[in-house]
Amino acid sequence: MVQVEEAEAIIKAEVKDFGTESVPFEEALGRVLAEDLKADRDMPPYNRVAMDGIAFRYEAIEQGIQTFNITATQAAGDKPVEIQSAEECVEIMTGAALPASTDTVVRYEDLVIQDGMATLQTNGINKGQNIHAQGKDKKQQEPVALASQVVTPALIGVAAAVGAKELQVKTLPKVVVISTGDELVKVEETPLPYQIRRSNSYTIKAALQQYGLQADLLHIPDDVATLKRQLNNCLQQYDVLILSGGISMGKFDYVPQVLEELAVTKLFHKVKQRPGKPFWFGKHDNGVHVFALPGNPVSTFMCFHRYFLPWLQACLGIGAKSSLYAALSKDITFNPSLQYFLQVNISLNEQGQMLATPLEGNGSGDFANLVEADAFLELPAEGCNFKQGEVYRVWPFRRKV
Repeated sequence: MVQVEEAEAIIKAEVKDFGTESVPFEEALGRVLAEDLKADRDMPPYNRVAMDGIAFRYEAIEQGIQTFNITATQAAGDKPVEIQSAEECVEIMTGAALPASTDTVVRYEDLVIQDGMATLQTNGINKGQNIHAQGKDKKQQEPVALASQVVTPALIGVAAAVGAKELQVKTLPKVVVISTGDELVKVEETPLPYQIRRSNSYTIKAALQQYGLQADLLHIPDDVATLKRQLNNCLQQYDVLILSGGISMGKFDYVPQVLEELAVTKLFHKVKQRPGKPFWFGKHDNGVHVFALPGNPVSTFMCFHRYFLPWLQACLGIGAKSSLYAALSKDITFNPSLQYFLQVNISLNEQGQMLATPLEGNGSGDFANLVEADAFLELPAEGCNFKQGEVYRVWPFRRKV
């Protein structure tokens, strides 16, 4: 049995690069950018008008001119219309390219327009006002998005703006999520009184979809020959196997034995933690990694977020985020000498401090609480009485608006 920190270090030592690939930008949501995305031209690509109004030469203000002859109206997307003198102006719309013969824009709210003439109704006009200068945001070939970040809707919009029809992203590992156990039936089936529906594999599959990873699902019954045949097939077809169940001390927990028979080297089995103590991790001779998680739903969920997701993020080159910490909102006691992952709700007090409020539950089988919880609070094995206000590391798994 290993400590949590030992398990973390062993898994981190197995980080690998799965390469890169090019995908259409519309299909890149959730993927990890593999190279900097650069502007194909200045942003904005021209001096862009920022207010509906009129454009003219600032020298008119210096000459005391207050009323201008409107020579034309220019919409966004129109070819710029030039003026010939300081007494002229162009009626112009937001987003339009500023004519080179003008340098200042006054908004409609500060004008009176009548009979083709525009009269200023404000003082304190500044040269160059209401203009978004060419290249102010980014110059041509400057990065608009740096590598090693997850592609968001905003990034897809930027990719479209710079004409990046394809994005270079990190290749995702081929993953299969495997449930084991004769007590598990299909979701659409009506379980017998001694059966339950499969849920852990769907939880993991859904969590992986946040990274654009579409995992395959497989269920294997508690039969050694079948388990060995199916796992051997998976070891030849996938980069990563995530198993749920079959790794404890029961007579039908065949997974550790079968994995070792299939040349999967055990790197550790059992971690000094609750939930998730039976967690098994190993590596096949061909480089395939196996994360065998306990079958209890909360144990599966915790081990997946505490160990697998950080490993996946490291493999994909996602920049390491700063660890999050929260203060306990009330006292709590946990007697076993194990690292305890407590389900909590997260909130902020008036001082901006992150607070962790424990949720009452019924152990690792009570996964209904996960719907309401925001995170796991990691309490060290060295203590048993944890006091209000003490600060510990937190592992969030639910986004809050």
